[in-house]
Amino acid sequence: MKTKTKLWFTEDGKPVMGAGKASLLKAIDEEKSLRKACKKLDISYKHAWLMLKRMNERLGEPAVSTVRGGKNQGTFLTDLGRKLLKEYEVSKQLVNEAIGDETAWENIGFKLTARNRLSGKVLEVEKGDRISKITIEIDPAVLTSIITEEAVDKLNIEPGDQVYAVIKSTEVMIAKAASEEIGENDTF
Repeated sequence: MKTKTKLWFTEDGKPVMGAGKASLLKAIDEEKSLRKACKKLDISYKHAWLMLKRMNERLGEPAVSTVRGGKNQGTFLTDLGRKLLKEYEVSKQLVNEAIGDETAWENIGFKLTARNRLSGKVLEVEKGDRISKITIEIDPAVLTSIITEEAVDKLNIEPGDQVYAVIKSTEVMIAKAASEEIGENDTF
């Protein structure tokens, strides 16, 4: 049996970029042309254009720019596009290394049971109408969990708090110790 994962970036809960869009950005960067990138990836120009349009709408600014006519014409990644692609590739490599290296799980204290928990520090709390997004630093990575606004209020979660990311087979929950110190042997 093998472990597999998918990685994608979201904005306001909507997907921005996954493997397909990352491949498209990489091909555009290499070919300096949307048409050549489409040919390289064996996808239609219209499909690629719609993918980029959706990505740009969700980001609020373009990931690629097009220069028409002249010696320097083509399609190029913007600074945002380069940043997104680099972030995606680094994140993908980190995930693949962690999944592929069985000892990596031991290094972060991960036990393969229904009560997996990782100690971390809250970096950001984005409250929504019903759900909130909690960003947690679990060295050497950053984890994001979507939980109810009610849970954030009950636990009084704020940036800087030490919390546990409790990983179940279908979700990541957040737990906060009663004291400020979280020890490895704390129980619930």
